[in-house]
Amino acid sequence: MNRCSFCGRSQKEVNFLISGISGHICDSCVEQAKEIIEQEFKGKISNDHKLKIYKPKQIKEFLDQYVIGQDDAKKYLSVAVYNHFKRILTPSASDPVEIEKSNIIMVGPTGTGKTLLARTIAKLLNVPFTIVDATVFTEAGYVGEDVESILSRLLQAADYNVKAAERGIVFIDEIDKIARKGDNPSITRDVGGEGVQQGLLKLLEGSIVNVPPQGGRKHPEQRYISVDTKNILFICGGAFDGIERKIAQRLNTTVVGFNSAKETAVIDRSNLIQYITPQDLKTFGLIPELIGRLPVLTYLNPLDRDSLRRILTEPKNSLIKQYVKLFELDGISLEFEEAVLDFIVDKAIEFKLGARGLRSICEIIMIDAMFELPTSKKKSLTITLEYAQEKMRKADVSRLKAA
Repeated sequence: MNRCSFCGRSQKEVNFLISGISGHICDSCVEQAKEIIEQEFKGKISNDHKLKIYKPKQIKEFLDQYVIGQDDAKKYLSVAVYNHFKRILTPSASDPVEIEKSNIIMVGPTGTGKTLLARTIAKLLNVPFTIVDATVFTEAGYVGEDVESILSRLLQAADYNVKAAERGIVFIDEIDKIARKGDNPSITRDVGGEGVQQGLLKLLEGSIVNVPPQGGRKHPEQRYISVDTKNILFICGGAFDGIERKIAQRLNTTVVGFNSAKETAVIDRSNLIQYITPQDLKTFGLIPELIGRLPVLTYLNPLDRDSLRRILTEPKNSLIKQYVKLFELDGISLEFEEAVLDFIVDKAIEFKLGARGLRSICEIIMIDAMFELPTSKKKSLTITLEYAQEKMRKADVSRLKAA
């Protein structure tokens, strides 16, 4: 009968034996060996995830290289991340003043750079970082993902190093899609809205959560990993489409009497999002408990023509630089006339898609060239205004207008 080469127990005395070239090892000895290795390399693992602290101005300067404009959002984000680092490095046991977590919520129209800001921060930081979409979550017990799967993805980003994951950063995108339908509490089940918001409360506040490492209900037999969310920074982002009407209603109700014309004159009607308050989020459909756990509220301005024009060429990973690089890999020199860039921006404004619209329009203009040139002998290409206009006329742009 086969026996474990380490503890000597027989095959009947253990759950299973792993056979090698000239011996066997049981499951108990495997677990003990794992614990010994973790203890031995505990210091090494922590050093691999050693934090490098960046000051707020350094973080903003890095963001400026990739994201055009949005200075207010960058400042809020830079300060929040810096304070997050200081908070997790401060030994709370010896200090009577405990620094509370400052989770962030960013509000802004689609295509203004919310997700890009989060992805750019991830490039800079040496902490586990993950981006999740709130639209996939449902209330516990229903078809969909539980909110605990957020931490499963963070664990994956940290290579299942729990200590590293417990000081990570999570970006929850499309947070507005889980708003309840009205300002009043729901009297029925709101499976993908208010129920999800309530499930997020314990994560945002800070508690010990049992996380399924393989994600959710599909593997009920798996062992759970305990993760403390006290030091995890949560950044939420959403377009909150239509919240401008809520803001306008609130601003109008505060202006009464003979001074109404004088008061309303200072309000920028073209960019009401800058006047957003937590009260507007509550009116939109976020529950007060969730708003209270997202104390830092910032906004992203709609992109004007000048910002869209700069987005095309200035950032390190600008669209034009990406297309030039793609053609360069095929040994083809690519150039754009200045008038073409203005034409692309004008179309993006027409379709009202923000920065994402720039990519859609560029693809329409460039698709034929990207299809034909790799197999041709042509070594240079200049995109003229006439060429761009012709491609736009031939293309079916109704799908962009519908979007």
